[in-house]
Amino acid sequence: MATAIISVLSPVPVADAESLTDWLSGEPALAGKVRLTGGVPAEGRLGVPLDTVSVLLGAGGPLTVLASCLRAWLTQPRRSDVKLIVRHEHGPAVEIDAKRVSREDVEQILRQALEERPEQGG
Repeated sequence: MATAIISVLSPVPVADAESLTDWLSGEPALAGKVRLTGGVPAEGRLGVPLDTVSVLLGAGGPLTVLASCLRAWLTQPRRSDVKLIVRHEHGPAVEIDAKRVSREDVEQILRQALEERPEQGG
């Protein structure tokens, strides 16, 4: 199973990460697969801000559901200054900008970052 790691870049990243976590956790297909996390503590700091959301993805549908949820969350009022950086644990990162989300295919962008490949017929 892959994990999508979503970093929230905004004027209030911790609050927005909490909001995104709540939003994604409300989706039945993602329930129990979403958690709020943080990065590595900065030098001289004892803790880290919880400004990252991790989503455990299985095969098939969850990526489509995640893309739909992210698009809906980003298009909510007050989200115009938000950017999401999405990556796989060991993969490249892609950026989803709320200002351009209506013109971008969020699912295609997520597939680039998470390198989901369609299952091959047996």
